[in-house]
Amino acid sequence: MPEPSTTESHDVSVPLAGKTALVTGGARRIGRAIALALAAGGANVAITYRDSQPEAEQTISDLAALNVDAFAVRTDLTDAESIRQSVTAVVEEFGRLDILVNNAGLFESAALEEITAEQWDRIFAANTRAPFLMGQAAYPHLRAAGGRIINIGSLGGMHPWVTHAHYCTSKAALHMLSQNMAKAWAPEVSVNCVVPGMIVQGEVGEEYVRFAAKTPMQRNGTAEDVAAAVLFFATGPHFITGQLLAVDGGLGL
Repeated sequence: MPEPSTTESHDVSVPLAGKTALVTGGARRIGRAIALALAAGGANVAITYRDSQPEAEQTISDLAALNVDAFAVRTDLTDAESIRQSVTAVVEEFGRLDILVNNAGLFESAALEEITAEQWDRIFAANTRAPFLMGQAAYPHLRAAGGRIINIGSLGGMHPWVTHAHYCTSKAALHMLSQNMAKAWAPEVSVNCVVPGMIVQGEVGEEYVRFAAKTPMQRNGTAEDVAAAVLFFATGPHFITGQLLAVDGGLGL
């Protein structure tokens, strides 16, 4: 097995040149913004999708326009074998894997006393179990590359949102998983977690306006704010590991 390399690119305009990134749920919304930011940094980018094939095809086209290689693989993130096959396909396509972004997840509102066991299990399968299985599958390749894992947590994993108990608990578990990964897989792999607050795209309702008014920075976040934080962990010192970085405009203070 080759020695892992943690040497960073000297070209600051394309700090990820020659590297490969895999973004789960990269066809739409925040995942798409993350994929585009990594490609703008010079990385070849693979994305997973499940039901959003037209969006995945558009994202691949947009990634390729940034003069990088792009690849989409349909993945059932609830199925361990599908995850393993997808990671293998990405490595076969690009020859390496340097960065894994566990972005895909589910969000749902429900009163605590009304959450069913099926709802609980579905949220945990997407938000906690899938990043665990994806990390395991990618680990040998990331270890060989001296790579990085960046998980997408949530401010809800730090604060109890009473109508989102299953979501909040699943994200709190992902935060702990990130830190466990960071200790277990050091020094070859760095693992960090971006923790978005209220992130909006397009037209917003009154509820989002109220959140913006309560936020010290006086606005809600954007997908590009989250992508910039991911890019920091992807390009910053490999020595940084086990960190939870809130991208919330101070909403959690």
